[in-house]
Amino acid sequence: MAEYPISNRYVFARRGDNVGFQQLLFSMSVPSCLFPDILPHRHGFLETGGVHRIYWEESGNPAGVPVLFLHGGPGSGTSPLQRRFFDPAHYRIVLFDQRGAGRSTPYAELTDNTTPHLIDDIELLRRTLDIDKWLVFGGSWGSTLALAYGEAHPEACLGFVLRGIFLCRKSEIDWFLYGMRTLFPEAWQDFAGMIPDAERGDLLAAYHARLTDPDPAVHLPAARAWGRYEGACSTLLPNEALVHSFESDAVALSLARIEAHYFRHDIFLPDNSLLDNLHKIRHLPAVIVQGRYDAVCPIVTADELARAWPEAFYEVIPDAGHSAFEPGIAHALVEATEAFKDMLAPAAAATSVEVEAAPMKPRRRRSPKKAVQA
Repeated sequence: MAEYPISNRYVFARRGDNVGFQQLLFSMSVPSCLFPDILPHRHGFLETGGVHRIYWEESGNPAGVPVLFLHGGPGSGTSPLQRRFFDPAHYRIVLFDQRGAGRSTPYAELTDNTTPHLIDDIELLRRTLDIDKWLVFGGSWGSTLALAYGEAHPEACLGFVLRGIFLCRKSEIDWFLYGMRTLFPEAWQDFAGMIPDAERGDLLAAYHARLTDPDPAVHLPAARAWGRYEGACSTLLPNEALVHSFESDAVALSLARIEAHYFRHDIFLPDNSLLDNLHKIRHLPAVIVQGRYDAVCPIVTADELARAWPEAFYEVIPDAGHSAFEPGIAHALVEATEAFKDMLAPAAAATSVEVEAAPMKPRRRRSPKKAVQA
């Protein structure tokens, strides 16, 4: 395991572009509730024993309460902005790029890339970093993986912050492939238009065949179309910068190829297993945040999860879509991590460290504190 300080400069290579571009993307529209930008104090690569090497990083308080951030996609990778949901004076913030995503290598690789493999990677990372338990934070596909990991290893979890709930069932995948045209017909026409009429009855098979083709002249146009479609449907109001990020060469191929791979294989888990095994984690505190007008992961799924998990605090953001960086969702996520601070404070109460800048205090609408402490 290699560890070395990370600098304030980013190498703008294939996966470096992902980090740099996403940082640039949100530089003019960062929600005011987020904590100041910070740098990791160490990072490295996790050796999985196979072809994959997993990039990981730590920031915040080295002796603080551990929190694991799980990115979406699968295949999107992490970005510096995602560190800012957490108070760096309180939390030991762990981010990692899942197999084939971001700075992990090989890029966009599908070999041994399944949900059970990702769960094993998370456990290996936890043990490598000598963490006993951590708070698990994930949105979109990150919520899927958070639930799957928690149900496999409830003893390693302090609680959950979940956003934009996706259980990756056939109905949800069909909605993504066909149903979103109800709200975004123009984006869907562009997405479906990549595929000949004769193949549009099974868009997933058609895209999967192209995305896994070794010829860049075949897989890159398909990846860009997939990324453009997902980006166009991810926010309540149009966000051209987000769309351009999703269709960029640095993001599109890993996002589209790995998503299609997981969708094609029903995320490598039994049907409805996440709800069927929810009893394994219902005793743990949880906050669920959902945009009312989330077109990518419609609210019906979050509602179903909340009804199956009545102990969880469930907040619907009335003026938001799917993105974690829409103002209302970002505020709710920061409120959730602040509420968990009060409950998890004893783990780091004895330690105080300096950080690069004092954290901004978020505006409070209503707090999930009581639900978290229940």
